[in-house]
Amino acid sequence: MTPREPRAGDGQRGSGQSGTSRAGTSRAGTNRLGTGRRTPDVSLWTGLAAVAVALLLLAEFVVRQSAGTRPPLDESEALVDFMATNSTKTLIMIMIDTILMGALIVFLAGFRQLISKVRPDLEWITDLAFGAGLVFVGVTLVGDSLEAGAALEAVNPHADPSALRSLTEGHMLMFGSISCVLLALVSAASGYVTLASRALPVWTGRVAYVVAVLNVLAVPTMFGGTNDTSFVSAGGVGVAVFATFPWLAWVVAVGIVTIRGRRRGGRPDAQRQAEAAGVL
Repeated sequence: MTPREPRAGDGQRGSGQSGTSRAGTSRAGTNRLGTGRRTPDVSLWTGLAAVAVALLLLAEFVVRQSAGTRPPLDESEALVDFMATNSTKTLIMIMIDTILMGALIVFLAGFRQLISKVRPDLEWITDLAFGAGLVFVGVTLVGDSLEAGAALEAVNPHADPSALRSLTEGHMLMFGSISCVLLALVSAASGYVTLASRALPVWTGRVAYVVAVLNVLAVPTMFGGTNDTSFVSAGGVGVAVFATFPWLAWVVAVGIVTIRGRRRGGRPDAQRQAEAAGVL
């Protein structure tokens, strides 16, 4: 048998296939896999999830402000009337918050991947942040369920004020001190891996540390009572302003950074070094 002589079009076809493969990896939002399928761009989806968090948080804030201030839990009749009047608004807020938690799960998974692909040795710390974040989501959803239960009970013609009080006190702790402990853990771990990997700008890691400290300081609010007008009450305004909101603002900031970095085509120094060393 004689070896087949190369044909004139072989090189062109080979280069064309290679070019097609490279083109497949450069399409916006996807990367080409060996099977021909595309995997979502982690930077894009991390950013989109953060933008969704921002929009949903704004919508929830507007609805919550329109509901007004809850009366003291000791005023049974006023409490029943308030919750019955705002039952629909409460359920809308919980629906928004549930979708927001879904976006947070996407963000947490994307953040973990952004760090792990640059510094695989930090994976256990990114898993710590991811796991604590998932527990925070779970606790929030349970708190949402308690708040929804109170809203559904309030529209009952024979609503039980003691049941409304119990459900309210339960979700206040979940939205307050319990969530603060979890967010402090998420923020501290996120700040460490950000500064260690340089996968994101240094300032985002420093801000994460600040958020962690704020959440730790907010933990003692569980002893602040249940008055909704008190700044230091359990799950009150103080927790929202100085603990929960700063973390969500950090999430949005990281998402914007990832989207802007992707549009510019730039990569962090640590990622370029890892690619040069053959890690990525």
